[in-house]
Amino acid sequence: MSFEFLITNLPKTKKAIGTDKGLAKIGDGIINLSYSIAKSIYLTKKSNSNQIVRTGQKVNKIILATALKNANMKDFAKNRANAHDLANSVEALVAYVWLINKISIQELINLITTHLSGNITRRFDEIENATSAFTKVLISIKPFLPNK
Repeated sequence: MSFEFLITNLPKTKKAIGTDKGLAKIGDGIINLSYSIAKSIYLTKKSNSNQIVRTGQKVNKIILATALKNANMKDFAKNRANAHDLANSVEALVAYVWLINKISIQELINLITTHLSGNITRRFDEIENATSAFTKVLISIKPFLPNK
């Protein structure tokens, strides 16, 4: 079934895209699926025992909020936004770029996997490395987003 109708009235401005709650809900699923698979791939490749690792972990809002700040894209979020609002903006941006066919879930998984590093089984390291990976994701999708 086609979902082309979902893009007929997409928001046109930075703020409108970054604060669209429907886009954020779609992006939440895309981001969590992509991160879970990317983390599974990364941990499996790093496993000393050739053990396949499957994770189902969601992305922490602090990771996404910090990545938005690091990518200098806070202008997509509402004014005086908290970490939850900033994370929602990231989710909305990813959904927008996915809906307009500028990134696929496979490309998102590859981007995240490529930019993960270190021992992400330790929570502090995971937060630091996942934040870096999502910062790079945001920088890579920025050209597909409106300038105003």
